[in-house]
Amino acid sequence: MNRIGTFRAALVALIPIVAIAFGSAALAQTPAPAASPTATPAPAPSATPVPPPAETKSPADTPAAAQTPAPPPIAPVQTADPFGEQFTLEPKKVVVMKGTANWDAAFDTLIESFKALTALLDKQGIKASGNSMIVYTSTDDTGFTFLAEIPVEQDPKNLTKDMSMGKSPDGKALKFVHRGSYDNMDNTYEAITNHLDDKKLEAKDTFIEEYITDPLKTAEDKLVINVYVPLK
Repeated sequence: MNRIGTFRAALVALIPIVAIAFGSAALAQTPAPAASPTATPAPAPSATPVPPPAETKSPADTPAAAQTPAPPPIAPVQTADPFGEQFTLEPKKVVVMKGTANWDAAFDTLIESFKALTALLDKQGIKASGNSMIVYTSTDDTGFTFLAEIPVEQDPKNLTKDMSMGKSPDGKALKFVHRGSYDNMDNTYEAITNHLDDKKLEAKDTFIEEYITDPLKTAEDKLVINVYVPLK
C-alpha cells in the first residue's frame, strides 16, 4: 500500500441636458403681420434668454460615483510550502516507544503511543523539548513497524518494557510538508516518490514524520506534518 480558491465599473452616463426654449425660438422666427396704417405698432417681443447647455460632468463628479465603495484589497497569495528542501537533521535525546500497526488503524495506533509517552512524562513533571515524531523502520502491504519519539531534556524513570531512551535520526535528508489528515498522506508520499524518481535520488529504508501540530489536541484534518526522507 503506497503511503505514500463587481467592482461594477458603473459609468454613470450623465446625458448633457441642453435646455432650449423652443417656444421662444419659434416665436422669434415667425414674421410679424404687416401693420395697418392706422394701427399702432405693437411693441417688439422681449427676447427670452436661452439658458446655456448644462455642464457635462465626469462620472467621478456625480453623487452615485462618489458613493460607490472602493473594491476590497486583494489578499496576499500564500506561498506554497517548500517541497524537497535539503535539510540536515540534528540528533535529539528522545524517549522512545516501539510499536507495530496495520494500515487500517495506523493513525489510532500512533495516537495511542503518543498518549502513553505523554502520560509518562506528565506523571513525572517532564516537559517535551520538541515536536513528537514517528520513525518508520519497516513497511509492507499490510502494516509497518515504528518508533514513537518525544524529545526531552532529562531521562524519565519507570519506563515500560516497550519504552527506552535514545537519539532521534540525524544526517542529510529532504524535507516535505503535509497539511491535512493522516489518511490523505498517501498523496503526499506518492508525490515524494515521484520527486525522488525525477531527481534520481536514492533514499534510505526509513522516513520520519515530525508533528508540527500536536496530534493529541489538533483535529486530524488540521494536521501539519514535516516528512523527512534521509538520503543514502
